[in-house]
Amino acid sequence: MSTHTLIVDYQNPQHRADMMTLMDEYARLPIIHGKPLPESIKAQLAERLSQIPGAFSVLCYVAEKPAGLINCFEGFSTFKCKPLINVHDVMVSADFQGRGLTRKMLKTVESVARQRGCCKLTLEVMEYNEPARRAYQNIGFENYAADPAYGVAQFWEKAL
Repeated sequence: MSTHTLIVDYQNPQHRADMMTLMDEYARLPIIHGKPLPESIKAQLAERLSQIPGAFSVLCYVAEKPAGLINCFEGFSTFKCKPLINVHDVMVSADFQGRGLTRKMLKTVESVARQRGCCKLTLEVMEYNEPARRAYQNIGFENYAADPAYGVAQFWEKAL
């Protein structure tokens, strides 16, 4: 089966529809949100993403069916004085898991990052999501530790 990735055109109705189908499936996962993505979010998300400087998304298709999605945001590393890409959402539809689609999509993300002169890619992964952790480690991601004597960085949040 043919597999390909593309950078989402947020104004393209088909890209928007495919993106929302995948985001809704992703949101329904218990480890993520455990319920459908609200219709108000589905109606606005692509347009809002298009307004964020440096934001981009990658879709992966298998036999022309939407199979995977990554949403990314450009940030900045003060210690390198260069941009970075934060990989925010990574999802592969249940019907297409185990086919290396995450690797394929992250190669596309890395290509964009290199074109933009970025110094690194960052992402977060749930501690117990072993398949995702293995996939990320297999393509070169690792826990961040400036000095291992001080432990690894943790991702925290404060809801507003």
